[in-house]
Amino acid sequence: MHSESEGPGRADELSYRLRQQRLLVAFARMALQASTHEELLDEASALAAQGLEASYGKVLEYRPESGDLLLRAGVGWAREEIGAVVLQIDPASPAGYAFQHGTPVLSNHLSSESRFRTPDLLVRYRIRRALNVLIERGGEEQDRYGVLEVDSPDPGSFDAADAEFLAGCAGILGVAIERLRSEDRLREALERQAFVTREMSHRVKNSLGIVASLLRVNAKTTRDPGAQAALEDAEARVMTIAKVHDHLWRGGTVGVVALPAFLGDLCRNLAESAGGIVIESAIEPLSVGADQAIPIGLIVNELVTNALKYAYSDGCGTVNVALARKEGELVLEVRDAGAGLPEDFDLAAPRPSFGMRIILNLARQLDATLEAERLAQGTLFRCRMPLSILENSPPPPAG
Repeated sequence: MHSESEGPGRADELSYRLRQQRLLVAFARMALQASTHEELLDEASALAAQGLEASYGKVLEYRPESGDLLLRAGVGWAREEIGAVVLQIDPASPAGYAFQHGTPVLSNHLSSESRFRTPDLLVRYRIRRALNVLIERGGEEQDRYGVLEVDSPDPGSFDAADAEFLAGCAGILGVAIERLRSEDRLREALERQAFVTREMSHRVKNSLGIVASLLRVNAKTTRDPGAQAALEDAEARVMTIAKVHDHLWRGGTVGVVALPAFLGDLCRNLAESAGGIVIESAIEPLSVGADQAIPIGLIVNELVTNALKYAYSDGCGTVNVALARKEGELVLEVRDAGAGLPEDFDLAAPRPSFGMRIILNLARQLDATLEAERLAQGTLFRCRMPLSILENSPPPPAG
């Protein structure tokens, strides 16, 4: 024990101080890793008491609303004392004086102390000596958090070097408290942003659903076959965009769309009007942002819709949709085994069809290239996109 009768020249003084330094280093390392305030404050209380070879340590948190200090964490005290005991911050209290003046307070003889009154808590535990230092938050908004205190019922004396050790603990603790507070604020801001984004996506999805419903009603009431087909195509495109916002609203990550769920959902919806044509999808587990998901979904919608309309004259067959990473690119393929492309089909034609112009414009939005291949039986459309459009996706499988 670092006692009053043992002066600075005692044989174990150097080892005592070196041990304090090791504890400070260990606490600094722990403070960088602590994930909760409770974990941090408990460790600070225990380490402070250990460093001064005392039985009791505590963190007192200032409460502005009531103007007092709450026993927030501690070691040696009864469990029911933690979170319940309150100390005043007037200068007649050792902890109050340290809090108000920002200077360490050494009270080595509480029973005969004339400067301060002894708090009831210390009286109940027969504390003879106490050391208090201010805990000040770090960061730009530097302010006073509370007091770090070490108490002992044993005879002896805390000295200036002990006060420096405890102040070092309090300094590390203050910076760590500010780090956790900043992380809490950031987490709250992100949660608010996520809520707003999901709410906006939900509302946009509902609004697009209303637009799609109006297009459907108009398609059913018009007598012009061409206008009816155009309105039905427009409805399908609006619903594809609505699907993106539906997945944004329901997704686990704000602003990110999981392609397997989104494209699988889209293919199932297209299959509802496919009659005897089966739509099969094989989508690698990849994710993109909303800005990329919308053109990808619209390309799939256009290519699959074209296959449903023109590939199978008898209304029976299969359309395959696949998306995967291949040779450093993200490759989307839509394949059918139907009638094949017309002889005069040319992607580079000066005036391609309206649907093909939409697909080419969407591909340009993705910085992608579009290819059309005549198969022995059927057609393969291939859209090659840069991998840079992917977000938070797992790496490709080894080999």
